[in-house]
Amino acid sequence: MVKPPFSLRRFPFGSSSERAARSFVRAERLVRGLGKAVLLTGLCFVMLYPLLFILSSSFKSREDIYNPAVVWIPQEFSLQAMKTAFRVLDYPQALLKTLMILVPGVLLQLAASLLAGYGFARFRFPCRGLLFGLLIFTIIVPVQTYIIPLFVNMQQFNFFGIGSLVGLFTGSPLTLNLIDTPAVFYLLAAFGMGIRSGLCIFIIRQFFRNMPVELEEAAMIDGCGSLKTFLRVMVPNTLPLIATVLVFSIVWYYNDYYLSAIFFRTEFPLSVSLTTMSQLLGTYSQGLQGMGGMTGQELGLMKEPVLACGCLLTVVPLVLAYVFLQRYFTEGVERSGIVG
Repeated sequence: MVKPPFSLRRFPFGSSSERAARSFVRAERLVRGLGKAVLLTGLCFVMLYPLLFILSSSFKSREDIYNPAVVWIPQEFSLQAMKTAFRVLDYPQALLKTLMILVPGVLLQLAASLLAGYGFARFRFPCRGLLFGLLIFTIIVPVQTYIIPLFVNMQQFNFFGIGSLVGLFTGSPLTLNLIDTPAVFYLLAAFGMGIRSGLCIFIIRQFFRNMPVELEEAAMIDGCGSLKTFLRVMVPNTLPLIATVLVFSIVWYYNDYYLSAIFFRTEFPLSVSLTTMSQLLGTYSQGLQGMGGMTGQELGLMKEPVLACGCLLTVVPLVLAYVFLQRYFTEGVERSGIVG
């Protein structure tokens, strides 16, 4: 039985003092409940306000925009802004480009991070502390500090020096231009230098360190080698971890703007197309009639709903992915010891 904040035994049974004390306890609980409710409501509103604003603005007609009585719920639901944003963004092409970067990049990053994280967690090898320090260094140092040599290497990719050796015999080095291709992201992800790969490796290392060593010892007694133990014993027990890394990697690759804007010159992914949507609206203001398009004057008046629709089209795939992976993501975060 939970004891009240102060004892009621000193009051005579049924006395006015006892009734006043019980009323005080009920009032205190009510105030605490109201305080928690107000706090949670405020936090939810701050987090959900951008999404509610996007949903409200996306389906407004031109009349609703300039009607001061319309705040959240449109009086006339219209899909004109949605159709225009769909066409201005070239949504199918931009989404396809994003998926071409995201799916192979995330899978390659997951494979490389699992191997590296397991190696740091379980194996002892020379300079392990130094290499792990360099891994932490990659988390701290932003990509902007080494983007120029990275761009030059990808523009004149010589297959890790092999092309230069071939050039000693042929007279010209063997190079390949990877700019404007998703191969840049594949190459970086496969070698543990993808978007925040260092953080993924760190998360996986923490997860494997919390797993009992007896699992590997039992597998080795049964005749499993290191690789077989990793594939058949450790990986099947890391589904929450894999879901966590997948969610993080999907969000990072999907939202990446800097590298996509640097390495692509045409057919940008959604992240770049959305950030340049204002310029796209000006570029395509002519010739948007038909298929939900608008004239240049109407487009100027409907610019805010069109931008809101672009944001909505960009956010929807991430929201759907998180809905299906939420349970594994939460469990993986708890078991990997991530806080903050």
